Amino acid sequence: MNVKKIYFCRPKKKIEMDNNIHPVFDRIIQRSDKEKKLNQKAKVIWLTGLSGSGKTTLGVSLEKKLFNNGYLTQILDGDNIRSGINKNLRFTEEDRLENIRRIAEVNKLFINCGIITINCFISPTEEIRRIAKEIIGAENFIEVFINAPLSVCEQRDVKGLYQKARNGEIKNFTGIDSPFDLPEHFDIEICTDINSIDESTKILYDFIIEKIAYKEQ
Repeated sequence: MNVKKIYFCRPKKKIEMDNNIHPVFDRIIQRSDKEKKLNQKAKVIWLTGLSGSGKTTLGVSLEKKLFNNGYLTQILDGDNIRSGINKNLRFTEEDRLENIRRIAEVNKLFINCGIITINCFISPTEEIRRIAKEIIGAENFIEVFINAPLSVCEQRDVKGLYQKARNGEIKNFTGIDSPFDLPEHFDIEICTDINSIDESTKILYDFIIEKIAYKEQ
C-alpha cells in the first residue's frame, strides 16, 4: 500500500437556502413507515478501497445474497455513477469532493425510501469519507474497508488502468500519483487477498444482518 497521505480541503462557502424553496418533508410518507412495509432497516454500506481491491465484486455478491433473503437493495458503483449523474466530473480534488457529495445526497434519498444501499467507491481520503458520513448520518453509515495490497490490485487489473497510470496516460490515479488514505474509522475490514469472494460475502453479510433486521419501535 502506498504511503499514507491526507489532503487538506479548502473551507467551503456557506450556502444559504433560497427563500423560495419550501421543503415538504413533513408531509410525505416517513422512512419508518417504509421500513415497516419493507420489513428492513435502511442502511448505507460504504465499501472503500483501491481500484481492483474487489469492492464492486463483493458489492454485487452481497446484493444477491441480501435479495435472495428478502431484502430490497440498490448498488451505487463508481463507473456507473460517473457515466450518468456525475459524468461531467473529472478526478481533481475538487471534483472528487463534488462526486462524493452528490453520491451521499442520492444515498439519503434511498435511505428515506427504506432501501439498503451498497456503495462501491474508492473514496480515497479521510476527508471524502467524513463528508459522506456527515451528509448521510453516522447512524446510517457502515464503512467497510476492502483491503488488498497494491500489488494484488495491479495483478487483478483487467482494464490495464494501473499500467496506463504508470505510463502517464492517466493522471490523478489513486495509488499511483494520487494518494489513498488508509481508513481509520471503518466498521469492518475485509482482506480480499486472503478471503475468497464467498468468504468475504459471508463475513460482511454476518456483520450487517443484525443492523438491517427490522424491529418494531
